[in-house]
This record gives sequence, structure tokens and C-alpha cells, in this order.
Amino acid sequence: MKLSSSPRRRKQAGAWLRDLREEAGLTQVELAKRLGLKYYAFVSQVETGLSRVPTEKLERWARALHARPPAFAKQLISFYEPELYRLLFLAPTRRAPPQLRASHKKQRPPALPKGAEAQPPVKRE
Repeated sequence: MKLSSSPRRRKQAGAWLRDLREEAGLTQVELAKRLGLKYYAFVSQVETGLSRVPTEKLERWARALHARPPAFAKQLISFYEPELYRLLFLAPTRRAPPQLRASHKKQRPPALPKGAEAQPPVKRE
């Protein structure tokens, strides 16, 4: 089974994050403070590819680095989860099979024959 986030891809993500941090004019210590981290070691681990940005922290990291959160998350997904990225953003659009399509039409009960009256439901005992 292929790992979704290879060490090589994590290193690429880390280099990209380091470039963003440097463009923002921040040190690892300053970024750690903005992220509410007690130590900057985690920032270093992410930038060297030993760790990855936790999903629940993506928005906070994006804002700390002056990036738009959706674009930031999309770029990190391309590094950390390349197959998911491919499915979400690169796969050709195909029509879903009928059983997976959302129906926009409401189902109507069959019409009664002309002159017939609706009968109340039968109660079972």
C-alpha cells in the first residue's frame, strides 16, 4: 500500500512553507508564537519534512503566513495527499451513475382514476 504523504513530498511541502514564512518576514520563533506554539521546534520539523501541518491547524497557519486559507490548503493537499488532490482537482468530470445523482424532482404518488376517491389508510391491529 502506497503512503499518501511520502518523505520526499513532505520535504517539498516544508520547503514551500519555509519560503512562505520567509516571504512573510517571519522567523521560525515568530511563526511559532503566531500559531500559539510554546516552542518553535514543531515549525522546524514541518519545514524539514519530519512532520506535517495538522488538518485542523491549516487555517491558522495560512493566516499566520498571510495566505488565503483555501489556496493554502489546496497546495498542502497536493503535497500531503496527492491522490486526493488528483481526485478533487484534476480528475475529468464524469456524470455520476443514476443511483448517486441527487434527484431534484419530487416523487408524486400515482394519480387516482377519474371519479375515484382516496381511501383512508387501513389500520392494522
